[in-house]
Amino acid sequence: MALPQINTILYTTSLGKHTRPVFRHAANLAAQFNAKIIMLHVVEPMGEMGHALIQNYLDESLVKKMHDEGIDAIKDQMRQRVADFCADELSSLPTPVELNVEHVVIEGNHTDSILKEANDINADMIVIGAENTFGHHSHTTQQVMRGAKVPVLVVPTGKNYS
Repeated sequence: MALPQINTILYTTSLGKHTRPVFRHAANLAAQFNAKIIMLHVVEPMGEMGHALIQNYLDESLVKKMHDEGIDAIKDQMRQRVADFCADELSSLPTPVELNVEHVVIEGNHTDSILKEANDINADMIVIGAENTFGHHSHTTQQVMRGAKVPVLVVPTGKNYS
C-alpha cells in the first residue's frame, strides 16, 4: 500500500486574529508535499428579513454591486494575509518556499460549505482551527471532523498557542 498523496489542502479560515498558526501548518504541509492550498472563507448569507429591507431601499443592481465588492474586499484581505505571512515567516528561511494559494469565498452554512468545497476540489486534507472567533471550541470544526471524507488537521488557535 502506497503512502497517501497530498496534492490539495483545503485551509479554512475565519480571518480572525489567532488564525496564523492554522495557516502555518497548512503552509508547512504544502511546502513538504508541493501541494496547492485552497484558502476558504465562508460567509453566512444575509437572512430573508435583511434582504427584504435592503430591496426596499436600494436597486437590485446596486445590491449586487455592493455584494461583489464585499467579496472582492474579503479576497483582497486573504491575499494580504498570505503576503504578510510569506514576508514575516518564509522570507528568512534558508531555502525559498513558494506557496500556491487560491482564495475562495463561499456563502452558506459553514460546515456544509466546507465539506462541499473539500469534495468539489478533491481535497486530500482539510486544515482547520479548533476554536471559533470567541475562543470557544468550534461547533463547525466538530461537524467538519464528523462529516469529512479526508483527514482533518485541527490546529489550536487560542491566544496561548503560536
